[in-house]
Amino acid sequence: MISADVKKVFEENPWFLATCGDEPNVVPVGFKCITEDGKFAVGAVLLDTTLENLKKNPKIAIAAANPASTESYQVKGEAALLTEGAVYDKFAKMAEEMFKGAHPVKCAIVVTPEKLIVATPNAHNREELSM
Repeated sequence: MISADVKKVFEENPWFLATCGDEPNVVPVGFKCITEDGKFAVGAVLLDTTLENLKKNPKIAIAAANPASTESYQVKGEAALLTEGAVYDKFAKMAEEMFKGAHPVKCAIVVTPEKLIVATPNAHNREELSM
């Protein structure tokens, strides 16, 4: 499992998703959570290029940073696109409440983390942490 300190950085700051299909793509996301079983989940509302890329190549990287402390991490893993279940329902409800039907959630992107890497600009930069 991810340590409480690392989890806090991901929970309290925006995430940036990086994918690559025909071309690289990186986007900030706001509908996000770490599931109880340690997966990273995102509600895909306006992520057309991200979804196109993931259909071609399920590999994904997620970065988050605390701008005040510069503490930063990157998760690399493989994404699954879900259109049902508890995580999807959570994001569908969030999108409905925020956008009142104008932008429904397309799917939940659920990432099984394979690597957790320190991205903080210090002596530990690029170290891989155990999960």
